[in-house]
Amino acid sequence: MLLIYPPANNFGEAMAIAIEVRNLKKTFRTHTREAGLLEAFKSLLFRKYKTVTALDKVSFKADEGEILGLIGPNGAGKSTLIKAMCGTLFPTSGTINCLGFEPWRQRIKYVKNIGVVFGPKPLLWWDIPAIDTFEFLREVYEIPEKDFKKRLNRMIEILGIENVTKTPVRDLSLGERMKCNLVCALLHNPKLVFLDEPTIGVDIIAKERIRKFIRDLNREEGTTFVITTHDMSDIENLCKRIVIINKGAIVYDGLLSKIKQKYIKTKHLNVKFSEPHKKFTLNGCKIESENEYELTIEANLKKIQIGDVTTYLLKNFKVADITITDPPIEEVIKEIYKK
Repeated sequence: MLLIYPPANNFGEAMAIAIEVRNLKKTFRTHTREAGLLEAFKSLLFRKYKTVTALDKVSFKADEGEILGLIGPNGAGKSTLIKAMCGTLFPTSGTINCLGFEPWRQRIKYVKNIGVVFGPKPLLWWDIPAIDTFEFLREVYEIPEKDFKKRLNRMIEILGIENVTKTPVRDLSLGERMKCNLVCALLHNPKLVFLDEPTIGVDIIAKERIRKFIRDLNREEGTTFVITTHDMSDIENLCKRIVIINKGAIVYDGLLSKIKQKYIKTKHLNVKFSEPHKKFTLNGCKIESENEYELTIEANLKKIQIGDVTTYLLKNFKVADITITDPPIEEVIKEIYKK
């Protein structure tokens, strides 16, 4: 297991710790039975139980002002870990310190300092406009009227929901509801925000608005974010550091750039020519697609350097443009899961 705690700023200075999780373990006791009516009756009298370990001695830290990506396959323990950090689950053993609070023991004081979005799970009343929910939350969090209006207007502008907040929630699209959920979670200016699948069901334009919203709040207000998602483009756009969890245990904790360097074994080149090109052959390269004026190549970095490929192309062909890309980050993460 590789554990890296990079400095939170460019000067290597120690930053205040927002989250510290130590040896966290969470187990659930559940019963099992075979299929069929007879087995259902048997299970009423003689139940077979098994213990499921959702988290197994998980430890990591997050600095104040960090955007941390928490990723893993389905059933890896991500949501269980988020719920434990939110204070809605009591761990079997281990400790969590978030903003100086023990979440499940100091929950009333703690929740005033955090914001939470669990995917499409609603934070809004279904039959009334979102603006009414925002006003209700102003009262709950005792936000001064002036601060409330300034913050709400700014978030509405960034997210582009000026024409949405006064429409009954039931008439909104999933993407519009997700944006309103973000407003609900951030109205009270929390220091720490947990986002579980914040862009699920959202179109590409709305995704970029949400990402910009998160980046702006992080940069301007120093808000700490923990983001768990299956959309790796969210991770690449928002997070410098990631924690990968699999089968309840952390398998990687470090910079996203480091994991790319370690696991990326190929690069893809899209080459455009100014005239019909001749046959391309080069050891270590595989042609993925081609036509007279375009060629897509996969270069095996174990066999050839990317510089040698571009030199060969420029020397032997009439090249108009070359685009070099890494394989999708999803492929990199799959390699880690396999190992």
